[in-house]
Amino acid sequence: MARDKLAKNAIEGKLEELDGWSISAAGDGIEKTFSFRNFSEAFGFMSRVALAAEKLDHHPEWKNVYKTVEVRLSTHDAGGLTELDFDLAARMDRIAKS
Repeated sequence: MARDKLAKNAIEGKLEELDGWSISAAGDGIEKTFSFRNFSEAFGFMSRVALAAEKLDHHPEWKNVYKTVEVRLSTHDAGGLTELDFDLAARMDRIAKS
């Protein structure tokens, strides 16, 4: 099931498949900072991610300041990282590149 907490070795393997993501200081999430050319691009990215997140019923913790979007993903009801976090992270990477 997508909301089952992943084992440490599974997390490490999935993290290697992503570009620029790292484990949070608490160890229960993954984080990345996205930088864009301007606020409009950053906001557009967030809008597109919001639609993808709604479809997954899985929502990021994020902060936007001007052209930077800081993201943290974790599945709170599972108490850590699940497949959903890595799926959304991969989608965010694809959206940022498009």
